[in-house]
Amino acid sequence: MNVILETVLRLAGWLLIAPLLPGIINKVKAWVAGRRGPPVLQLYYDLARLWRKGVVLSTLASPGFIAGPAIAWVAVLCAAQLLPLGPAGAALSFRGDVLLLIYLLATARFCTAWAALETGSAFEGMGTAREVSYAVLAEAAMITAVLSLSVHTGSVTLVTMLAPAAGAGAVLLGAGLFVVLLAENCRVPFDDPNTHLELTMIHEVMVLDHSGPPFAAILHGASMKLLLFALLLTEAVLPVGELSPVAAAGALAGGVLAVTVGVGLVESLLARFAFRRVPLLLTMAFLLCLFALLVAWKGGEA
Repeated sequence: MNVILETVLRLAGWLLIAPLLPGIINKVKAWVAGRRGPPVLQLYYDLARLWRKGVVLSTLASPGFIAGPAIAWVAVLCAAQLLPLGPAGAALSFRGDVLLLIYLLATARFCTAWAALETGSAFEGMGTAREVSYAVLAEAAMITAVLSLSVHTGSVTLVTMLAPAAGAGAVLLGAGLFVVLLAENCRVPFDDPNTHLELTMIHEVMVLDHSGPPFAAILHGASMKLLLFALLLTEAVLPVGELSPVAAAGALAGGVLAVTVGVGLVESLLARFAFRRVPLLLTMAFLLCLFALLVAWKGGEA
């Protein structure tokens, strides 16, 4: 009974807390610009409104247009259950679960791209091509960061890998993962979630034809993915697993808030990069994670 209750509470936490992060980012951006901005709970209102609306389907779309966002949402939620929450551990943990985490995130991206191509739109195809091309470099940095944590702890289980801090390479790893977070969540300087120019849109053009509950699933899945990467970054840098439950909860909340505010500041102070400069930034993220890997490797030898 306790296991069932804990699982339900974890699911409720991910479902209810995740939409808060985009609201905080928008509030930070509004504060920097000297505006009042939308309410912090704006995404909750948008999700409730979208859930009550109908679905507009293209005549070219197959059932994959609806199934894609649903599968992507489930994949992100399952990936979230693999992520440990400090001393509380993970809802599901086994040897090699970090590999499943990476594959689930890749599955979510594939399903989103699949649904975008179902519309037969040239613009959505263009955005999908850009998204996938950026993902190649972002996933390379992500895998290198995971290797760094694995070498540092000698484990391929997330609960063990994220228990201690990343050691001497924590700053390098944190910087690399933060850049990956911006890329994976389609934030500035890689993409602008508020843009409406078709020729410069990437992720937003992929979901341009979605409406109603499928669009709500896409927005909520994106907020869960942002929360997942914020928690992963926090636990990779801070020794959350070695703290008491109360201290760990405070560290996780503070770390996620700091990452969220950081995203808002980046979007306020930086402009979106030109397409030719994006691969250079992702390569820099890969190199930062690679240097963290080398530090963990040499530190383990010492």
